[in-house]
Amino acid sequence: MVQNSIEQKFTYLFTWFDRTGDGQLTRDDFQGIGEVFAAVAPDEPNKNALREAFMLWWDVLGEAGAPDSRGRIGPQEFITAMRTHVAADAKTIERLVMPIIDALMRALDTDKSGMLTADEYVRMYDALGIDPATSAPAFQRLDRNGSGTITHDEFRTAIEEFYLSTDTEAPGNWLLGSPLPRG
Repeated sequence: MVQNSIEQKFTYLFTWFDRTGDGQLTRDDFQGIGEVFAAVAPDEPNKNALREAFMLWWDVLGEAGAPDSRGRIGPQEFITAMRTHVAADAKTIERLVMPIIDALMRALDTDKSGMLTADEYVRMYDALGIDPATSAPAFQRLDRNGSGTITHDEFRTAIEEFYLSTDTEAPGNWLLGSPLPRG
């Protein structure tokens, strides 16, 4: 069950990153998702931080030996590399994924309150291709204290849960806008 939960998360992520829908991830897919994220940032420093973060992610997958001789990563290779090299511990998540979250928070916190409102959150995920019909309920789950906002700490906790938690009920499983299917 635990293994299945982790595999579901990374399969979901693989599908989201597969910009061409061809069942393979390439450097171009990571550049593409980096551009999708950069498009939501209003300024060049955050745009560049997002682009660089996704290219670092690709490099880590390369270090894990995930790409084949043609520079492609299939779903199982992605899941294995994610387990062994990306989500192996909180330090790797901090180095690899948290810069994306930090740049997103800076870019999307339009009122500079240090928190995301429901409108900011839903607008972000809509720009990233996630249906507002699923991101709005996700916001409610990620707003752990019911304040009507997601703090930077709540957002970072959701990220950690998505990548590291084996708890199928963890709010972080809603990170990409909908709960993971139960396996």
